[in-house]
Amino acid sequence: MNLVERLGLFALHRVDPERAHRLALAALKAGLVPLPGAFTSPRLACHLGGLDLPNPVGLAAGFDKNAEVVDALAQAGFGFVEVGAITPRAQPGNPRPRMFRLSEDRAVINRFGFNNDGMEAAFARLTRRDRKTGVPVGLNLGANKDSADRAGDYVQVLKRCAPVVDFVTVNVSSPNTEKLRDLQGAEALHALLTGVMAARDGQDKILPVFLKIAPDLSETELGEIADVARKVKLDAIIATNTTLDREGLKSARSGEKGGLSGAPLFEKSTRVLARLSKLTEGRMPLVGVGGVASPDDAYTKFKAGASAVQLYSALAYEGLSLADRIARGLDRLLAEDGHAHLSEAIGTEREAWL
Repeated sequence: MNLVERLGLFALHRVDPERAHRLALAALKAGLVPLPGAFTSPRLACHLGGLDLPNPVGLAAGFDKNAEVVDALAQAGFGFVEVGAITPRAQPGNPRPRMFRLSEDRAVINRFGFNNDGMEAAFARLTRRDRKTGVPVGLNLGANKDSADRAGDYVQVLKRCAPVVDFVTVNVSSPNTEKLRDLQGAEALHALLTGVMAARDGQDKILPVFLKIAPDLSETELGEIADVARKVKLDAIIATNTTLDREGLKSARSGEKGGLSGAPLFEKSTRVLARLSKLTEGRMPLVGVGGVASPDDAYTKFKAGASAVQLYSALAYEGLSLADRIARGLDRLLAEDGHAHLSEAIGTEREAWL
């Protein structure tokens, strides 16, 4: 991290977290942020659910909720970018304040509630994106809070936005929309994903479908999700979203309602990742998310069973240059261990997390 980035983070931490985030997006729009492009190497270039990635370090949904700075993010060092969550209709989300820094814990709590401009605005912005970067861009699908048919909402957004994205993620794991996580149950999830996959199959192009799950799941529930994923031929599972757990936190704002992300989530999300890897016998591509803040963190996720990683909360503490630093550091760690390619490291230490 250079001095300018350090000063920028210092200034952003002096204001409300949600306002700071808007300022960060404004800086990206104004071209004030250095954009190194996606670092790649023969060790890092890989495939994920049918996608070709220059490197396996992705941006998780939530940073660019409304696809406002897609082109900048595709040049910021990430190997793939996920925007959203997007719902059919625009909605304001939950009342403010709804985002909280837990600096002592290197964590964030949010209770946004799928605030976004809706699928028409997202479609218009994604239509204008630069497709020459070589960095796949995906869309996180959500459901409106007051929807009478939440399963139908996912299908509706997919059908509208499929032509302008490279993959979609079915988000049934946000804790900030009441009863949304109920869709992770075996019967409801199978029905939901069957509808989504049917809608995907009706498109003019191959569109990978990912599923984002919660970290607060039992062994039985994880087994059911793995079984459903196999049956519907899902392309990948993202593990995990934020947690409701508050164990071990030190910060004064730790009691705020919402989903916790950042460093405290690392161990819990990695254990879920490893369990899923075992349940799917290493045959289902998995994206490791939760507490990734360094090359070592990313490498640990791969050795636990991930095929790629995503980050978001760590950017609030480490800056946007973190993506490039992780990609370069991961390449170095693979070389030090004698791996010719990332795939050779995947799952090599899975058993240690079970």
